[in-house]
Amino acid sequence: MSQASAIKTKQAFSKYQVFVIAILAILQFTVVLDFMVLSPLGEILLKKLSIDDDQFTGVVSAYGISAGISGFLTAAFADKFDRKKLLLFFYAGFIVGTLFCGLAPDYGSLMAARIFTGVFGGVLSSISFAIITDLFEMQQRGRVMGFVQMAFAASQVLGIPIGLYLANKFHWHVPFLMIVGFSAVVFVILVMKLKPVTDHLQLTDRPKPLQHMIKTISNRRYITGFLGTVLLATGGFMLMPLGAAFSVNNLKITNDQLTIVYFATGISSMIFGPLIGKLSDSLGKFRIFAIGSVITMIMVYIYTNLGATPLWQVITVNILLFAGVTSRMISAQALMSGVPAPRDRGAFMSVNSSIQYLSGGIASILAGKLVFQDKVTGEFQHYERIGYVVIASMIVCALMMWFINRMVNRKQPDLKTMVKQEAALTE
Repeated sequence: MSQASAIKTKQAFSKYQVFVIAILAILQFTVVLDFMVLSPLGEILLKKLSIDDDQFTGVVSAYGISAGISGFLTAAFADKFDRKKLLLFFYAGFIVGTLFCGLAPDYGSLMAARIFTGVFGGVLSSISFAIITDLFEMQQRGRVMGFVQMAFAASQVLGIPIGLYLANKFHWHVPFLMIVGFSAVVFVILVMKLKPVTDHLQLTDRPKPLQHMIKTISNRRYITGFLGTVLLATGGFMLMPLGAAFSVNNLKITNDQLTIVYFATGISSMIFGPLIGKLSDSLGKFRIFAIGSVITMIMVYIYTNLGATPLWQVITVNILLFAGVTSRMISAQALMSGVPAPRDRGAFMSVNSSIQYLSGGIASILAGKLVFQDKVTGEFQHYERIGYVVIASMIVCALMMWFINRMVNRKQPDLKTMVKQEAALTE
């Protein structure tokens, strides 16, 4: 790494940048928790709503599919507005959708509420990442992604255990209402403290919305990134939906012990996140991705082939599994942020998020088809099939990320440089 790059890597964040990282991480926490809380509630919902595992994975995938469709539609105008206004609009819709989930009386209502929530919630990550890409240099983004990814860990440490406790103590609706209350506070802080993000609006040569979307989707450079996202999403979304039910029925973990597993895994991920972010900036984003992929593949094979297992072993496997997953996600997102040109960031991030959710939704449905639950014992049969598919997708994904890494390393001018260049031309 050059001396100039090393200096930039160590560059301190300003106070406002620290605020942006913190508030976007907290926003991600609410969005991730809303999505992830369904998995540990799976065992409860299967009984309370009298549904089978196919119907449950349908509820999970409904969010992903609606989020995917929303992302494609948003791509058309994602770079036409102040990113703060877009963030507030979609976050408000997300809060309303989560409220509907907390009030849903039956399976049909819950399905409709998840679709509505996905339309708004699925776009929030892409807008957040576009803001990060606009405000932070490439050499800083590993650290930024490391902190933002702590949202996943925090949702396990704080959100999921609390959500499980409230669901067991009161009702499965309560975790969603908890998310609504917390999100409303975050919304007010965003309105008051986040500055407009409008530098991208100063760039000229701005095509019409439909043309902008078509141009983004058909760009060969971007297509490579989209293919990498398809494969990246497959693994996590296949393992997640039935994870809690698999732990309870196959690993013989109780619901109370499941809370301990999520808590321990989340604490470790909160520690790993910032460290992995720093390593991806200093050692190289693809190198960390490759190491994380190897760890994840080994742990996926072990996890999906487990039977009745002592609690300490389940915790150990989960910690190592999520360490690998976190390494892949942080480094991959940092790499992906370097793919789009500044004027296309909002559109690219929206389409990329859309593809991620659509792939995840399809993967969730596929997971439900690969296994079946024994009606007598409650155990899932052939769960190892999911593991084999996930491992295969990770191998191909690593190859795609290698190409993306080479592509990103061919430098592009950043947003501020392009604005200055275009301003000079108009003088």
